Formats: sequence, C-alpha cells, structure tokens
Amino acid sequence: MLKSLLSAVAAVSLAAFAGQAAPVAPTTSDAGAAGWFLQHEGTMAKLAYGMPDSDQLALMLTCSPGDRSAVVYGDAQPASAVQTPASLAPQPIDPLSDGEAYEARLPLTDAALTGLAGGGRMTVQTEAGDKQLRASAAERRMVRDFLGYCASRHA
Repeated sequence: MLKSLLSAVAAVSLAAFAGQAAPVAPTTSDAGAAGWFLQHEGTMAKLAYGMPDSDQLALMLTCSPGDRSAVVYGDAQPASAVQTPASLAPQPIDPLSDGEAYEARLPLTDAALTGLAGGGRMTVQTEAGDKQLRASAAERRMVRDFLGYCASRHA
C-alpha cells in the first residue's frame, strides 16, 4: 500500500512540475548573481541575461522556429548586432531600456552567439564600455538549446 501511495504522489508531483510555465535556469550557488535564463512563450523562445526572478535584464534575445537571426533587446548589445528602428512610425517605448524601441538582429551563426554557446563568453557594448557576459556549462547548454530551437523548422 505504501509503495502505491508513494508512486501516486510522485506521479502527481511530476505532472504538476511539468505543467508549470517557468523559465528554465541553471541551479547555481550564487542566488543573487546575474545569469542566463531560457523561457518559451508560445512558439517564441527568449534567452535573457539578468537577475533571477526579476525584470532587471541587461540583454534579451528572442526567436521563433525557422528564424535565421535573433532579435536583440536591452542596454547591452553585442557589437555585431545590426540595429535599426523598429518601424518608421512613431517609436514605441522599449520595455527593457525605457527608450525608443530599436530592433537589433543577430544572425544565429554570429560569433557572439557561437562563442557564448561554445566558450561561455559574449562581449557586449554598454554605456560603461565593453563587458564580458559569461555562461556556466549548464548555461552554455541552454544557449545551444536556444540556437537549435531557433534554427529548427518546428516548435
């Protein structure tokens, strides 16, 4: 009886955990440190660098399956990102920077993304100068998952 009860509780717990739409983030010992996080909203994938469980993001990349590039948002921008106004109409406010919305695109094969996925480093430009964003081994796997998802033809 105890075995079947434990199996039932484990199955219910697993089903509840699988049904949550929470961002995927590696477990680290630095709970207050910035890091990389991956989240899916519908068919869109979002890879962000910032503080856990907050809206303090320095950089966010988004894509959908089949995209050949990621859209880049935030105050920190890879140097190779091509930035253009989001539209020719009046500009909406960018939710990350509170400034005019500009759309920057970064090809999935760009050295900034492949370097992050492989070597765990991405150089970005900020108002304070160039900075290195680093990724742990678990975060690099997450970046590779993001790139694979973006390059695939299905969600």
